[in-house]
Amino acid sequence: MGSVGSPELAAAVSEAGGLGMLGTARGGLNPTTLAPLLHRTQELTSRPFGVNFIIRPGGAPSQSRARECVEQAAKISRVVEFFYSDPDAEFVQIVHDHGALASWQVGSADEARKAAAVGCDMIVAQGVEAGGHVRGTVGLVHLLCEVLDAVTEIPVLAAGGIGTGRAMAAALAAGAAGVRVGTRFVAATEADVHPIYVDALIAARAEDSIYTRTFHVGWPDAPHRVLRSAIEAAEALQGDSTGIVTNIDGSPRAVPRFAATVADRTATGHVGAMALYAGQSVGAVKRIMPAREIVRELAEEAGEFLRRPVELHGAETSGH
Repeated sequence: MGSVGSPELAAAVSEAGGLGMLGTARGGLNPTTLAPLLHRTQELTSRPFGVNFIIRPGGAPSQSRARECVEQAAKISRVVEFFYSDPDAEFVQIVHDHGALASWQVGSADEARKAAAVGCDMIVAQGVEAGGHVRGTVGLVHLLCEVLDAVTEIPVLAAGGIGTGRAMAAALAAGAAGVRVGTRFVAATEADVHPIYVDALIAARAEDSIYTRTFHVGWPDAPHRVLRSAIEAAEALQGDSTGIVTNIDGSPRAVPRFAATVADRTATGHVGAMALYAGQSVGAVKRIMPAREIVRELAEEAGEFLRRPVELHGAETSGH
């Protein structure tokens, strides 16, 4: 979720009984600018929370700065999660050295095996239905089954297209130890997101979540899911600039057309033509809600479905 995953959102999810995740994919991130985010989250909740890092070849921050940031996060948070690169034993060791748990978000059974081999404490299996940048290439159910078969000693969470309690129950019934929810929380009251982005999510349906490489500037050759309306607006836009966002250090940053930049609350310009990331669960986004209500709705609805007895309507048994 990047800059949308604010300290306020992470803390609110944790306070509601989930594990809130602080997003660090932000312009200007370094050990100095990360520290206030971590401490702010810590001030807002006494419950465990996690921190997510996107580690990608050739991306920012540099490996040395990334290591420093991971150290900081592991000292304060309970879980440090990594995404997009191959599982890295050095990062996992840094997390463990500072007393936190290491998680890796994966898109294949092979990647899950690598995550287990380098010592991860949990794995997130991300199906192709997920919003934002997508590691998975197949649907969540198929991927989850493959990962559960490949990795049997550590918990596996499910991610991608989970925005309702029914979908959460299905993932848990299939063997997931938990679920990772993204798109629903982009429309949370506490999310640091631009109102135009939220309005677009509320108006969208599942078929408006498009798997594409359209928003490639700054992150080439990386498939992702965004809203159809964002693609159409960006393609129709005249000129090379979409607008401006403010980096975490307070400096302005131009957003080129087709940039991978998230439309957070600081965005100005043609916001609707920016990368409005959304998974196939976007149809479940009906209105802006406090994070605690989203957590409660998901948990209560999932619990209701998991408690229901199985009924076979119209089925007959032969006794053979």
